[in-house]
Amino acid sequence: MSLNALVIFVIAAVLLAAVSFFWILRPLWRERSQRTTTGIVVALLAVSAIALYRYTSVWTWPSDAAVADGQTMMVSRLARRLEREPDDVQGWLMLGRSHSALGQYPLAQRAYRRADRLESGRNAEAIIGIAEAMVLQADGVVDERSGRLFEQALVLEPDSEKALFFSAVAAQRRGETALAVARFEKILTMAPPENIRVILQKQVEQLRRGIPLAGAAESTSSASGMPLALATTAAEKPRVIVAVSVKPTLAKMISSGSTLFVFVRAPGRPGPPLAVKRLPAVFPVSVELTAADSMVEGVTFTANDTVEISAKVSSDGSATLRSGDPFGKTRYIVGRDFKKAVVIDGLTP
Repeated sequence: MSLNALVIFVIAAVLLAAVSFFWILRPLWRERSQRTTTGIVVALLAVSAIALYRYTSVWTWPSDAAVADGQTMMVSRLARRLEREPDDVQGWLMLGRSHSALGQYPLAQRAYRRADRLESGRNAEAIIGIAEAMVLQADGVVDERSGRLFEQALVLEPDSEKALFFSAVAAQRRGETALAVARFEKILTMAPPENIRVILQKQVEQLRRGIPLAGAAESTSSASGMPLALATTAAEKPRVIVAVSVKPTLAKMISSGSTLFVFVRAPGRPGPPLAVKRLPAVFPVSVELTAADSMVEGVTFTANDTVEISAKVSSDGSATLRSGDPFGKTRYIVGRDFKKAVVIDGLTP
């Protein structure tokens, strides 16, 4: 049930309950001597109903931090956690991505540099993150410093689409046309989305024909013939990022050593999940899923897909959904939603 639907339901339920109470107790209200008693009865019934609902309901109310927090608050919570766990490389990488998504490029660079130091300069994602944040902060300009970082990342991860793209732009700005063409063509072999493929093919054709592009020395947007946002999307692998938490009333049911499974599924479509990740059941936790987490080769999600994210806790490590398993789910649009909360707030029927 969505939050808006719940609010409407609660308002309607309160109004109907109030009408029912007063209708039933109308005879008492007519007697002046019984009005005090009537008021006490109404108050007791209302308080009892609210207390019963709060005790038995598995709904996570909007005051719950996992639901109420916006993107900025989630990022702040992640940063506070990393103060306690400073050696969490994946946490620093996620913090870098989060700051970039919010347009906080200096903070993104700082987080990526922390991950880079922890990995002794051997983490391609951290290096690419630093360089991309520099480019975005410079309004799309791939300068000498960021260009060197993309080249460094390619040594570690030769098939990185993002590093290939930006290093091709840097090569084009340096006048190394053959290198730029080779890297754009390599991206084309990686099955980019059709709209990106068309743009890259046009770019390669223009470079081969020696057609100068206006403002080629200025920015990624003009040097490559495609907007920076589109260029980033072209090199960005589809991913799903969720913050999984558990309702306090259910937390006591989760024993030590339990396993958390996070699934990505196509709504209404039977068959294996599009992606799945298995983790220790420790909450709250941020989870990222990509095509690498697919169970069946070729069965995964792509940008703009609407998918269902579900999380369930298993006491015996079984991924099969069983009656009584703590469970929660939400809808997610790949490439549009940033980081959504999945609250384990109910039990599997």
